[in-house]
Amino acid sequence: MTVKIAVLVSGRGSNLQAVMDSIDKGYIKNATINVVISNKANAYALERARNHGINAVFLDPGEYGRDEYDKAILNVLSQYDTDLLLLAGYFRILGNEIIKAYRNRIMNIHPSLLPAFKGLHAQKQAFEYGVKVAGCTVHFVDEGLDSGPIILQKCVPVLTGDTEETLTARILEQEHVIYPEAIRLFTEGKLKIEGRNVVTGT
Repeated sequence: MTVKIAVLVSGRGSNLQAVMDSIDKGYIKNATINVVISNKANAYALERARNHGINAVFLDPGEYGRDEYDKAILNVLSQYDTDLLLLAGYFRILGNEIIKAYRNRIMNIHPSLLPAFKGLHAQKQAFEYGVKVAGCTVHFVDEGLDSGPIILQKCVPVLTGDTEETLTARILEQEHVIYPEAIRLFTEGKLKIEGRNVVTGT
């Protein structure tokens, strides 16, 4: 069975590219990205999708109320028979209706070691706090802010002479590793949620 994936994006789409490449190389098997949806018309991620032959959809938030916008997203997800929904640099909070419809089938990649430094500018938060270890987290999405069960994490040391930009770049490199890995585990049926714990098979 092929897992049909939809991706929500707002920006450059480097994590989207990492997932597309992992599917192309066969690292993620039995999966296809059917649609990429953005709330930003000029998001480069949409161009990445089109260049890859993937349906790219811009939904303008200005044309909808909050609940109506979520329904518009759900309508697109339904059209493409979505099994797994990925957030890849999507800068809006999902409504409860979407979370309820895709419970335990929505993943997000966040540039911190959750539960530390939730929300926007996590790398800046970590850098300014003076941590010695930063990193990234793939988690399932629930109704809270970056609060869903953690699937995978990767540590990144904060080095002497680091700036926010250099730290952000090194974290992003690891995002491109663990997001495809988490998706692979999902598509192979190797993720099991037990309370707040996600148990991963090999």
